[in-house]
Amino acid sequence: MKECRGLTLYVSGGIKLEADLIEKIDKIDLQIINLLQEDSRLSFNKIAKELGISVGTAYNRIKNLEERGILKGYTAIVDPAKVGYTLTAIILIQAEGKHLLDVENEVAKMSNVISVYDITGDFDIAVVARFKDRFGLNAFIKNLLTMPYVKRTVTNVVLNVVKEDFRVKIS
Repeated sequence: MKECRGLTLYVSGGIKLEADLIEKIDKIDLQIINLLQEDSRLSFNKIAKELGISVGTAYNRIKNLEERGILKGYTAIVDPAKVGYTLTAIILIQAEGKHLLDVENEVAKMSNVISVYDITGDFDIAVVARFKDRFGLNAFIKNLLTMPYVKRTVTNVVLNVVKEDFRVKIS
């Protein structure tokens, strides 16, 4: 067995797949990622000054993190309630097995959807979506149920957000 820094997966029949999923990231890259997660508007100059590196080094490291797909993009964090999206729902979906990816890809294209996850258990997919009101949620669920290969859904309405932070805490 060869050594890897990633994940070892076992599929039916005991076949082992090794995936080198974890990127090598050094201390400076980690510091850059943490700074950008706190404020994605930081300039190369400010990052360089904060970390005691040259502006060119900061620029090159950030570009390298982007090219490797570690930094996937930059965005503003918006309070959904303050822009009219006061209703969040977690929707569980059962799909026909061989069409799971088709269902996931179609759901992921829907504008209200913020997350789509493969999950274990009685359901195959977990979807987190935001809506302006219950009428929007109702239309969304009815649309889901008309999709080919969707067998069943269960919807949970979020009553209160205790914590919601999609930043990755790395050290």
